[in-house]
Amino acid sequence: MSSDPLLNAPILTDDVRSRIMSDPAALLEDKDIMRALVAANEKTMGGNIVDLRGIAMERLEARLDRLEDTHRNVIAAAYENLAGTNQINRAILRMMDATQFEPFLRELRGEVSDILRVDAVRLVLESAVPDADPAVSRLGDVLSVAEPGFVRDYITHGRATPSRQVTLRQVRTDDTTIFGDKADYIRSEACMQLNLGEGRLPGMLIFGAEDPHQFTPQQGTDLLTFFAGVFERAMRRWLS
Repeated sequence: MSSDPLLNAPILTDDVRSRIMSDPAALLEDKDIMRALVAANEKTMGGNIVDLRGIAMERLEARLDRLEDTHRNVIAAAYENLAGTNQINRAILRMMDATQFEPFLRELRGEVSDILRVDAVRLVLESAVPDADPAVSRLGDVLSVAEPGFVRDYITHGRATPSRQVTLRQVRTDDTTIFGDKADYIRSEACMQLNLGEGRLPGMLIFGAEDPHQFTPQQGTDLLTFFAGVFERAMRRWLS
């Protein structure tokens, strides 16, 4: 055994060794250290270094896979948002083509609902007195009149909670008050509260879907809020 203290001295100090042993994974996360280890492997062909390089490569591949998944999710979300925006814009343009009130409402249950891919559309207007307007009976499959307070009670289920402009939720009911004979198969709905102007009672536009996942509370409401804003302004024009 050599008596030279320099040759017998440990390559790493106790402090460095203890830090490495306490968190060995930190070496694998440090790109500069891993580059140095790989370079040392190429010079010495040490077996242990080869193992470390393999582990590092597995870590990098796993990270790459996660980044690719994230990238795909971001692209998918962006595509869905763009598709949704296009749908809303097409529906609004089609709705604005109407030059009379009745065709305006009929478009809701016709091409507008087809563009938005919903199975039922209903407009509810609150009124303090029964409305004898013949248009209500002619448009009974899309328009109905309710007593004051109905909109808030429907949206909040009668609870003393603030009502948002747009509420998305799953439903299962045989109550024909809103969707008529379609109530049996409507499984989700989007309720849009309408401000019809000063001195007027509120209204509500409702989209119903057979798919229970088409409208859920976890979804964003920006596009439907915009649609409701355009719709309520159009209604103010017709009602004036």
